[in-house]
Amino acid sequence: MTITQIEAGVVVGVAYIMTVDGEETERAGREEPLEYLHGAGNIVPGLEDALDGKRIGDRFTITLSPDVGYGERDEDEIQAIAREDIEDADVLEPGMMVEIEDADGDLFDATVVEVTADAVVLDFNDELAGKTLTYEVEVVSLRPAEAQELENGYPDSLEEVFANGHEHH
Repeated sequence: MTITQIEAGVVVGVAYIMTVDGEETERAGREEPLEYLHGAGNIVPGLEDALDGKRIGDRFTITLSPDVGYGERDEDEIQAIAREDIEDADVLEPGMMVEIEDADGDLFDATVVEVTADAVVLDFNDELAGKTLTYEVEVVSLRPAEAQELENGYPDSLEEVFANGHEHH
């Protein structure tokens, strides 16, 4: 089966440059494109919608508001956690990124906001939450997803990212 355009169940390879506030924050070249499973929510919704129906060689630039990117910042996502519950609390400083495991064993990235005598204040918002994102994209490859990839909900190339509970941008 030859895939001619992007639709659900297709593994898409994209080369892209992402800029936030005029600064490049992420890039994938044509030699090592980002692969994602279309329709599975592997990438931000606004970008996935824009790629629907595109073909190999299509290039476009799109600017996404936070509601179709990483969402708005949520003040409820800023939480104080007891120092004794945080490994290496003594070496943490505001601005550092940490990985926190919850009771279910799921991992979450957070930014240290403040370290007090008995707690560490963490911001669990994605660092791109509330930001306007601009993507320059080129579609470089299309292929049908394997059965295992459809079951997993992401391509094999993202195994490491998703198996650890992390989302990719």
